[in-house]
Amino acid sequence: MSRGYLGLLLHAHLPYVRHPEHEVFLEENWLFEAITETYIPLLQAFERLQKAGIAFRLTLSLSPTLIAMLQDELLQQRYLKHLGRLIELARKESRRKHPDNRTQAMAANYLALFEAIAGIYQNDYQCDLVTPFKRLQQAGCLEIITTAATHGFLPLLRTEPGAIRAQLATAADYHEQTFGQPAPGIWLPECGYYPGLEDSLSEQGFRYFILDTHGVTHASQRPWHGTAAPLACANGVAAFGRDSDSSRQVWSADEGYPGDSWYREFHRDIGFDRPAEELEPFLPKGVSRTHTGIKYFRVTNQGRYKQPYEPARARAMVDIHAQDFLDKQLHSVRELGMRMERPPILIAPYDAELFGHWWYEGPQWLEKLITKISQQDEIEMITPFDYLRRHPKLQSAQPSASSWGELGYNAYWLNEHNDWIYPHLHRAAHSMQQLASKYADEKPGTLTYRALQQAGRSLLLAQASDWPFILKSGTTTAYAEQRVRDLLARFHYLEKSIADGLIDTRYLQSLEQMDAIFPQFDFRCFRSQE
Repeated sequence: MSRGYLGLLLHAHLPYVRHPEHEVFLEENWLFEAITETYIPLLQAFERLQKAGIAFRLTLSLSPTLIAMLQDELLQQRYLKHLGRLIELARKESRRKHPDNRTQAMAANYLALFEAIAGIYQNDYQCDLVTPFKRLQQAGCLEIITTAATHGFLPLLRTEPGAIRAQLATAADYHEQTFGQPAPGIWLPECGYYPGLEDSLSEQGFRYFILDTHGVTHASQRPWHGTAAPLACANGVAAFGRDSDSSRQVWSADEGYPGDSWYREFHRDIGFDRPAEELEPFLPKGVSRTHTGIKYFRVTNQGRYKQPYEPARARAMVDIHAQDFLDKQLHSVRELGMRMERPPILIAPYDAELFGHWWYEGPQWLEKLITKISQQDEIEMITPFDYLRRHPKLQSAQPSASSWGELGYNAYWLNEHNDWIYPHLHRAAHSMQQLASKYADEKPGTLTYRALQQAGRSLLLAQASDWPFILKSGTTTAYAEQRVRDLLARFHYLEKSIADGLIDTRYLQSLEQMDAIFPQFDFRCFRSQE
């Protein structure tokens, strides 16, 4: 029997960025970059491990909005066009005379990489990345869980119980439709938790959720084992706390592996180095500067001057850092195990997009780590639900309100940059609750039913935590603000049209085409039971 467990969890999420009303829309690149740099590399790493006969178990949270985009035919075709432009740009770069042999070799490597990804996406996966993840679940490699429907930050939506119900019920239903089985657990968006939320989770069949460290350590009773064992809420739903040490080793700006000087520098991209006129033929119309994914330099130091990237040196560091991470987890389980009556579990959750997109070598590191874990028997990879099946008897306590955002609570999603959003979201949720109760018996297929369905979708999309996050972080703030305003305007238009009994069929159809998410969504999930 192993001395302890490692619960690796990757949370894959992107906001619903789909704009068929425009020929090209820059923010759709968020999805395209993640497919190229994160989702396909992770799938390839998992499949190589599987083919090598290396058994592994980890938890993957796939958000409903991400699943919807990955399966959307319009976005699949737009991704192929994006890849085509990227391949042509890489071909031009490979023919360019570079001043350094290392960047010359990297240019050729990028061309080969993008061409390989195009082949994998079209021929191996038939443009559908959800199905290979499902196959890995069926093979026992992954435990796939969900998150709230549009990643709404639940502590700030709780003023209207119907909003919480709609976010969770829609997610649970959509997950089961997609993967053929219920999600055993849920990733709370931004790890945002408030006492009592477990009742709504239990109602939808979720058996566990993940908290940041202080959500467990500040519980109503002192946790006997800190975060090395989950707590049971009063209704039996289990709360797993993030292991702070394993998180710091990867995430920390000062100590984390991605900041090593031999790893590829994310911010230095030819999309900002090359003259705009050279890039124009290879970028979407109207876009002069953006990340292309072609990056020639390594982290080097904190200044502007960077040394050329050397893949062989980076791979050597991947091996070193994978061993270092494993050694530290082994040390932790040995220390904890001496004070516990059961094997400790170290919950190590990360944003999936860290692996490959932000940290280029991340998928390599993960594959190397899993390989090394398979070569020893002191620590075992399991999922939270695996743990509950083995150790069903838990300490009972009420977790503390918490999030994994800055300062640990709600501050990042409620501040002077984004607080204007919430009165509008709360009023709209209150109205939607009333509509859901008033028209509960409305038959499918009528214009009123379709308008109610679309009003619910618009509101769910407006509730995404991504919009207040972006407004606080100060990145694409104009887009985030406009997205919230547009979605709420669509909701209120439909609300008034329903009240007046005057529904414009053509306009409704256009909204259904623009926000074509959750085809089996049921607006009645907004009804409050209070």
